[in-house]
Amino acid sequence: MRSTRDLIRKNSSAAKRNWASHMNRSLIQALRLLTRSYQFSVASGDVLLLESGWYVTHTGLIRLAARRHCRGIQVQPISEFSDARSGRYAFKAIVYKSRTCQGFVGFGDADPSNVSPLVHGAEMRVAETRAVNRALRKAYGIGVCSVEEIGSFVRESQLAPEPKKLPQPANGNGGGRTVRDRLCQLIRQHQLNPNLVKAYATDFCSVKTLREATREQVQTFVSHLADWAEKDRDALLCQLNSYLDQKAGAA
Repeated sequence: MRSTRDLIRKNSSAAKRNWASHMNRSLIQALRLLTRSYQFSVASGDVLLLESGWYVTHTGLIRLAARRHCRGIQVQPISEFSDARSGRYAFKAIVYKSRTCQGFVGFGDADPSNVSPLVHGAEMRVAETRAVNRALRKAYGIGVCSVEEIGSFVRESQLAPEPKKLPQPANGNGGGRTVRDRLCQLIRQHQLNPNLVKAYATDFCSVKTLREATREQVQTFVSHLADWAEKDRDALLCQLNSYLDQKAGAA
């Protein structure tokens, strides 16, 4: 009981700090209910405030499944509703809460028309994540939608502009450290998962490991990340969350 009260207090404080201009009594009450029922954490990115309503994230659902000792999640593509050439994918997910559970089914689809332009090319991962999210929400009775399930909510004016050049050291030395420090600062400032950022950076730079990326590639990525985090952090979190399964597989 004490841990739940502490989490409710921490979530309320974090919500007021992160979304001060949008917070009101009804939203705080809804957050308390979500916290009491599912132990979601704002600081850990389990829930987000979008369009004056709470949305659960893939991170929050996976963490909940772990806390509830989920038996397993089975995911498979639906070939008749998928077309790789047009970037359209559909998946079916089944969540088994226990050894005797018959399974909770969820479907998810994604194509260039219903995902943010910023995640074009990742439609297959988005579709799989949406299917898993929907199955998990059914399994654990979560009525609020997940961030990843909603369609494109990034307006054209919110798209990241051309990357800006980062300031260079006057003596021409220590440039790598300047870029690295800037990246660490962005991760702390916007409360991003460093492992997911690393996975995204590797994909962004089209390299197998980040060490293979050139200095210019890393500079471009850091500028891109800074612009996106400032203009639409929620969309950035969606992109980072799409690398959760990839990170788990690598582990």
